[in-house]
Amino acid sequence: MTPGYHCITFGCQMNVNDSHWVARALERRGFVEKPLEEADVVFLNTCSVREKPEQKVHSALGRVHQANPRAVVGVAGCVAQQLGMELMRRHPQVRLLAGTDGIAPAPDAFVRLLAEPKLRLTYLDFTESFPDRDPYLLDGEGRPAQGEAAPVAYVNIMQGCDNFCAYCIVPYTRGPRKSRSTQSVLDECRDWVARGAGDITLLGQNVNVFGKDRYGDGTSFPELLRKVAAIPGLRRLRFVSAHPRDFSSETIEMFAVLPQLMPRLHLPLQSGSDSMLRKMGRGYDMERFLGVVEGLRKARPDFALSTDLIVGFPSETEEEFEDTLKAIDSCGFMSSFSFCYSDRPGTRASAMPFKIPHEVQLQRLERLQTLQNERAEAWLRTRVGLRTDVLLEGPSHKQEGQNLWQGRDPWGDSVNVLMPEGQGRAGQFVDVKIEKAKKHSLMAVPAED
Repeated sequence: MTPGYHCITFGCQMNVNDSHWVARALERRGFVEKPLEEADVVFLNTCSVREKPEQKVHSALGRVHQANPRAVVGVAGCVAQQLGMELMRRHPQVRLLAGTDGIAPAPDAFVRLLAEPKLRLTYLDFTESFPDRDPYLLDGEGRPAQGEAAPVAYVNIMQGCDNFCAYCIVPYTRGPRKSRSTQSVLDECRDWVARGAGDITLLGQNVNVFGKDRYGDGTSFPELLRKVAAIPGLRRLRFVSAHPRDFSSETIEMFAVLPQLMPRLHLPLQSGSDSMLRKMGRGYDMERFLGVVEGLRKARPDFALSTDLIVGFPSETEEEFEDTLKAIDSCGFMSSFSFCYSDRPGTRASAMPFKIPHEVQLQRLERLQTLQNERAEAWLRTRVGLRTDVLLEGPSHKQEGQNLWQGRDPWGDSVNVLMPEGQGRAGQFVDVKIEKAKKHSLMAVPAED
């Protein structure tokens, strides 16, 4: 009988990308995707950035055991790196641990574990260089693999982080910074384009410093952007995440000279208060941050920015919090991911005094999110009447008897396009006119010439 797999993923886009790779690699080995209850192996990819991640993982493992006690379970990612063998001791069903540098051997490990019922395997050591792997996008003769086109693709260009911000556990769970070779990045991007991707996002904890570690091959991040943008057939290029401290004028210039580089960027601010930024160890102040924003908007006046914001960092005063509210408007953020601060084990902030009561954190978070939601809705309203192109990703979940397709515009907005009956396909670029702004998305129709 054909073995089945099931993936469960928490956390960032890098984790999502890792899980997609594991799924492709398992399918190459003869597995098929199945519901949790029917899967022979379960891959649980974890994140430890936000509050109570360990509890979420333990709870998820409990649900897996209840739904399918016979499955071989592998736990990967940041919580696997952080808790290690404790996961196997507490959950006997877990027979594979793969840290953040240990994803590559996971597919072969599952094959071995099914064949050897008493075996347990761990891959928790940090590697000396970028843990590269075959993207499994081409067949044995170098042609695009069969299957549906992939209109949007994500490509890891580096792993790890050396910043050690006061609140962040990532340097401890993902290890030191390691750049991937330029050639392997370009090869994977070309493979994705050959398979139908028109929109590629380059991923890393701090993409600005690509190539600046000891594993770099002489290519800087702006140079990498030029090389990827030059791939024939690629229409859109994006990257995430970018650290404001390391954002160079050369990278800003790329937005002016590369038409493939989209005018949308996620630029984590974390706080609008200079005193909070110092305590967080971010390495920049508001003047520096606003300078980057100004440069981006000079390069592309239509630039759209999103960000990350932390509310209730230790000792944050009401005035310092209000500086963050002011930053939403002064930076013109069209959206943000905002969270209450929570202690992460081993970080400097976890030992800081003057923790903010949780009820105060929640009150501040509600005020911030109310303001940001107003700005987000206002941003979408400015799109009405605009003519632009949308990359269709698939049929919309809001069909309601209509031929409605979901996609994204150059600024990353979710757009539902009402296509003529019988038309529309994933990977198709459609020239549209935006007709209506909803709370979180836009409605459009194909533009008339």
